[in-house]
Amino acid sequence: MKKLKSFLVMNLGCVLLALGVYFFKIPNGFATGGVTGVGTILAQITPISPGLWIWILNVSLLIVGFIFLGRQNGIKTVYCSLFYSGITYILELLFPMTQPMSNQPLLELIYAMLLTAVGSALIFNSNASSGGTDIIALILKKFTRVDIGKALLYVDFIVAASAFFVFNVQAGLFSLLGLFAKAFIVDGVIESFNVCKYFIVITSEREKISRYIIETLHHGVSASTVIGEYTHEEKTMLHTVCKRIEAVRLRSKIKEIDPHAFIIITTSSEIIGRGFRSV
Repeated sequence: MKKLKSFLVMNLGCVLLALGVYFFKIPNGFATGGVTGVGTILAQITPISPGLWIWILNVSLLIVGFIFLGRQNGIKTVYCSLFYSGITYILELLFPMTQPMSNQPLLELIYAMLLTAVGSALIFNSNASSGGTDIIALILKKFTRVDIGKALLYVDFIVAASAFFVFNVQAGLFSLLGLFAKAFIVDGVIESFNVCKYFIVITSEREKISRYIIETLHHGVSASTVIGEYTHEEKTMLHTVCKRIEAVRLRSKIKEIDPHAFIIITTSSEIIGRGFRSV
């Protein structure tokens, strides 16, 4: 079930990515970098459609990845790259578009960034990628000492800036805006998927609260004895982490068991261990 869920999430990410690219990025000339941006630019200056260009570029990069990276170029990346490219091409055949869906380019840029950001985040969260420039990054990392982040940012900037010349000033400005927004949105979406809550509870009801965390929430809990310097009372400090959806239940239960408990709750997106992320 866990593998099936990951597979479905990965496929949903590819679908959202394709929808954002085909219905919002390509018609407006939003070339925000990557294979999608290059395909959008090349389609404007050649008779080949954007979807077909994206397919050609992704397949070419996958072949290059196999040559230079071998098995490091994972099967999930191959699948996502081909699936995403295929959906984009099929959308071209089923829903031909000759102009944007509306006369509100800023609104369409927002939808383009949201759909592609959520799609990319879902794919990344499944330990995969949509291929494209990620493969170039892996090759550069293997054979050079180039700063990968900066190198890809420069390439994406060149692609976005070319929209000024291939399309128009408006498309170029929106492409640059989308390029800068993309990184923040993707990171924000990925972090929101993994948000967990870290509880520090100072209580005199150690056994009841610990039993609830272990038996009902199925999470571990650590305990240590503490003494309050103001009251000089000896109490127990409990440490535990839980999913965001479980945090409200745990907080309510703690206050129900011990109305005088002192609770500190912080947010974390990097909890690694049993019951959470494995890597």
